[in-house]
Amino acid sequence: MPSRTATTCRTCSATSTSQPRCRPSSTPRTSPIAQPALRVLGIDPGLTRCGVGIVDVLHDRRVSLVHVGVIRTPSDAELPQRLLAVSEGIAAVIAEFHPDAVAVERVFAQHNLRTVMGTAQASGIAVAKAAEHGLPVALHTPSEVKAAITGYGSADKAQVGAMVARVLGLAEIPRPADAADALALAICHGWRGGATAPDAGATGGLTPAQRAWRAAEKSAAKRRL
Repeated sequence: MPSRTATTCRTCSATSTSQPRCRPSSTPRTSPIAQPALRVLGIDPGLTRCGVGIVDVLHDRRVSLVHVGVIRTPSDAELPQRLLAVSEGIAAVIAEFHPDAVAVERVFAQHNLRTVMGTAQASGIAVAKAAEHGLPVALHTPSEVKAAITGYGSADKAQVGAMVARVLGLAEIPRPADAADALALAICHGWRGGATAPDAGATGGLTPAQRAWRAAEKSAAKRRL
């Protein structure tokens, strides 16, 4: 079985072939439990920027960062080459980190038809790559991800990013937003996909970090009154 050492990433970039490369912190951290319950690859599909994030989710809902990055394609390249770059980038991540499952954001209609078409095409590539490697795939709506991460289905991107950083113990929110969104998808799937203990819902299904976030929001709301 491949090694399951979790490493945090401070900066991420794409190589000329759009395969994400991550520079880890000087002190990589290893999960205290050798065998995680589930390793999830989250993919925030996009043609210009495709976010990829991998986390290990333990039975007690603890989550550790494995990898985060963004697959980029030049906007002036031909569509087939851009889709190929996304495909190769996802394949490289799967080959290197050996996830157990893949979570992809479900595409919804947007005002910009060109944007939604590119997102849908990248989403199809992600699902196909997962199937090619024999990995189970789940599609999660943005509202599902927001609710799982923050406890609120209408949370904004800043709140989701801040919660992702808090859950993973990161000093800052992963950038760009596509990277944070990919990690949020991975965490959401891990928490919703059976990697948690049977009694995890005893406190309403919220993690300690989520409860602290909700308490802070309520406190801030009272101060504004």
